[in-house]
Amino acid sequence: MLILLPPSEGKADAGTGRRFSPDRVSLPELNPARERVLDSLVTLCAGPDEEAARVALGLSESQRDELRRNARLRVAATAPAERLYTGVLYEALGLASLPAPAQRAARRSILISSGLWGAVRLADRIPPYRCPIGARLPGVGALSTYWRGELAAALDGAAGRGPVLDLRSGAYAATWTPRGELAERTVTVRVLHEREVDGAPVRSVVSHFNKATKGRLVRDLLLAGARPRTAAQLVGTLRELKHTVEEQTTAPGRVRQVDLVVTDL
Repeated sequence: MLILLPPSEGKADAGTGRRFSPDRVSLPELNPARERVLDSLVTLCAGPDEEAARVALGLSESQRDELRRNARLRVAATAPAERLYTGVLYEALGLASLPAPAQRAARRSILISSGLWGAVRLADRIPPYRCPIGARLPGVGALSTYWRGELAAALDGAAGRGPVLDLRSGAYAATWTPRGELAERTVTVRVLHEREVDGAPVRSVVSHFNKATKGRLVRDLLLAGARPRTAAQLVGTLRELKHTVEEQTTAPGRVRQVDLVVTDL
């Protein structure tokens, strides 16, 4: 099973190990594309036009330190991605507190989307950075469009023959769309909060708690040692783990969409 996660804006303040080396990162076929983005980002953030750099990255004046950090990416210390990302989803996933077999399964199955790196695995050592998928970089353009043209072969290969649990947010999901038979093996999840209003159940899409719910979902799968072979088995496993899952009608050759209904946030 392949599990696709979004990155988080929240990251560790600094790495603790050696400098970044593309030779030590998963999916080496992405390295030429990574180098183009890295070169553009470092040049932009090290340049004299601070305002242009902030606009390109969607940063405020109070986030100038992010530019200085980006300018030093090639010489900055690194940390494993599993320690670097510290946002809500990763807090709920709690990788460090998983037993060893579950941690090994996580490192085999999880890929994290990234505006800078395209995609990385949990054990890949990368420096702290700021490069959202919505950024536009000189010579590269909109990162969402750029990675859409670069990720297909790598992620098609990473998916193998098993199911894919795609928990990426919309902008990152747009960088790779599985097609045909692979789409039919892919499950996407929408989190809905159900509550009672005037005696009737009402459902709404959640944002902040969506991330925490997805983190807990992945944690449950890892703790259970789940190894589904098909998308249908994956959905069945989620139900066995006491998640309320409702499937949406999908056409052949399309991604399987499910709603995960929660009553407690």
